[in-house]
Amino acid sequence: MRILLVIIVAGTGCAVAQTPDVQDIMSRVAANQARTQQMRRQYVYTQKQTLRLVRGNGKIAREERREYVVTPGAQKVKKHLAKFEGKYESKGKYTAYDKPEYHYKGVDIDGDLINELSENLTNDQKSKDGISCDLFPLTGGEQSKYKFRLVGEEKYRGHDVYRVAFEPDGKKHEEDEAIWKGDALIDRNEYQPVLVITKLAFNIPLAVKILLGTNIKGLGFTLSYEKFEDGLWFPVSYGGEFDVRGLFFYKRVMSVALTNSDFHKLDVNSSVAYAMDDK
Repeated sequence: MRILLVIIVAGTGCAVAQTPDVQDIMSRVAANQARTQQMRRQYVYTQKQTLRLVRGNGKIAREERREYVVTPGAQKVKKHLAKFEGKYESKGKYTAYDKPEYHYKGVDIDGDLINELSENLTNDQKSKDGISCDLFPLTGGEQSKYKFRLVGEEKYRGHDVYRVAFEPDGKKHEEDEAIWKGDALIDRNEYQPVLVITKLAFNIPLAVKILLGTNIKGLGFTLSYEKFEDGLWFPVSYGGEFDVRGLFFYKRVMSVALTNSDFHKLDVNSSVAYAMDDK
């Protein structure tokens, strides 16, 4: 009888320690994403962006550094521009400017693209942190477009994590199609993302490259999270760099780097006052 009990207890211990199914892991991640999205409504924080366009010869064509005070509202993110520094290169000389959407000539492709880089990649009004949900398959809606595979378990910056690989499921969806593949490191104790790395899951068709003269190489992003008070996990750094060729003559290396910091929990009765630096 004692031998039988030992076998039963040992078997029970193995069952408890068994790694969960990858779908179970990701469903817990989706539930936590929904919960933390709501919690982020209570926090105001500082967001710093560095946006850069580099020519084929390695010289910076345009660069902007933006600093925002971010207050996630009930429906959308509210961002106040607190600081701004920009510069562009023309004829070997750099000239500074002090506001977004600045154009120094009639057709200023760099001026348009660097602003779109900020607006499209860091200012998603549907999220509570400005980072577009469809860039990373973490929410329930985005996960439904992907298939996941548990690669293994490891240590990352003090966290015990699962490494989960993902790619599009290849099916047709009513919403935007899945276009990313990559890896996510998921905290094993709290089922929260610690690091997510994505890249395009397909190449731009040759016909598009030839007919439109457009090509994008290396498109992908990296997003890292940290845990704060009240069990809130928040994206603290986000970035990507990729090559763009367009209309046969335009070539740039584009990069975006974002950091979130200085988190403050808002009191129910508090308000946030903004003051632009004098220029």
